[in-house]
Amino acid sequence: MARPIRRPRAPRYDSAAAIAQLSAADPKLGRLIERAGPFTLRLSSAQSPFEALVESIIYQQLHGKAAATIHQRMLESFHEICGVGAHPSAQHLLDCPNEQLRAAGLSKNKMLALRDLAAKTLDGTVPTLARIRRMSDEDIIEHLTQVRGIGRWTVEMLLIFRLGRADVLPVSDYGVRKGFALTFQGLSPNKKVEPSDLPDAETMRRRARKWAPWRSIASWYMWRACDLASGKQAQTLGA
Repeated sequence: MARPIRRPRAPRYDSAAAIAQLSAADPKLGRLIERAGPFTLRLSSAQSPFEALVESIIYQQLHGKAAATIHQRMLESFHEICGVGAHPSAQHLLDCPNEQLRAAGLSKNKMLALRDLAAKTLDGTVPTLARIRRMSDEDIIEHLTQVRGIGRWTVEMLLIFRLGRADVLPVSDYGVRKGFALTFQGLSPNKKVEPSDLPDAETMRRRARKWAPWRSIASWYMWRACDLASGKQAQTLGA
């Protein structure tokens, strides 16, 4: 059954309390928070896991604008079946012809990934929204990484930006690693970043122990550190 697409909303956790605790636990992080300004992350948490992962698969390895165009074309291709403003179901996606997905701009690998996602949604491997809300972060990662084309990073983004989980640290994310280096390791904003400039996972996890149970919020501010370094407004990744 098709579902209406709803507007983003603020997370349910107390972000003011999170910021106060993070600033007290890590004064250097607190200074970044003060410079970067309010926590403005918004969630598309009305999305089902299936819907969120459809979007994630389409966006992989593409510029945001190009991915958004392909995603919109794919949704529009189902308007006759689902209605305008509704997301196709897993069964709709499984039943549609390859030509329909190809016309939207999807590559062969992404079509295969979407088909696998639809099949694993129908067989219960991909949980419903009601079920996933009761699962731990690691259980969600274990379930969803069974889908073709879905790795740990993709699920971590879903945990932070769709499910509103407060304590996720995506240590493989380039922006989080760069923000960490800028904030805690003295990386110059003007330096061309080399792989050796970025922290390893253990270094990040060690410092992030003091950020628990608010590591998602701290990670969001690592992205903001990158925005500050490049002179951008905080408008990316959920801002």
